[in-house]
Amino acid sequence: MTRPILAGADGTDSGLDAVAFAARLAGAVGDPLLVVCVAPEDARRVGAEAENDVRRHADAILEAAREVAGDLPAETRTVFSTSPARGLWELAEQEDAAAVVAGSTNRGAIGRVVSGSTAERLLHGTGCPVAVVPRGYRRHRSRPLGAIGAAFTDTPEGHEAVRVAADLAARAELPLTIYSVVALHTNWLRPEAVQPDESVVPEAVRKLAGDALDQVVAGLPAGLRANGELLFGDVVDELSMAAERGVDLLVCGSRGYGPVRRVLLGTVASTLVRQASVPALVVPRADAG
Repeated sequence: MTRPILAGADGTDSGLDAVAFAARLAGAVGDPLLVVCVAPEDARRVGAEAENDVRRHADAILEAAREVAGDLPAETRTVFSTSPARGLWELAEQEDAAAVVAGSTNRGAIGRVVSGSTAERLLHGTGCPVAVVPRGYRRHRSRPLGAIGAAFTDTPEGHEAVRVAADLAARAELPLTIYSVVALHTNWLRPEAVQPDESVVPEAVRKLAGDALDQVVAGLPAGLRANGELLFGDVVDELSMAAERGVDLLVCGSRGYGPVRRVLLGTVASTLVRQASVPALVVPRADAG
């Protein structure tokens, strides 16, 4: 049974970026696309004329979104709510959505994820994966998805990110690269060194990280084109270069505490969704049991 991928359309360029990525993801994995315009709840309280005006405006927004979705069939819907984030969250729960896709703020740099208020609220409590799309995505990423990446740490949240990424890669028949980043610590510096580099990483640390990465790659489903890549440096800096590494979607986990099956940003994920050069998909915490 397929589950819809929701994209929020609000008449802005960032909303159309969200629709463009959601359409590519839905087309790749075979899930239905549901494009949603959230209208203000107050419009229905004012009267029928005001509600009709709002619905006409929403119809125009959704028509523009259909054009961005291209040939992919897309259901469109207008819902009324007290805020865009609440409207998307409630519909995602109601439809058991596979993911919710939101655009970046229009104030950020083109080609980078800078989550706006709607995305921020979705990233703090939504019960399904949330993707935030870089500004200008629909103009600069016209090709189909070609590869998926996953940010791995040897924690339940890291393993859940790999599981979700592997499922997407298998369904889309795309290659998967799992990235594990070893952060460089200044206390590893030699006295003559100016700044840490890969050479300062103790062999025991390198082996521990490499063994964990090898183990998670070995546990992936047979037939999946997957490999692991051990990186060294600042975690966010290395992962935010996903586009330069040939990845079209980066999957990462939530923080390690809080309610299960909810997206709750930790420090790394919170910074990453503001700097990533490709859409970043944050998955909810898994049930450790």
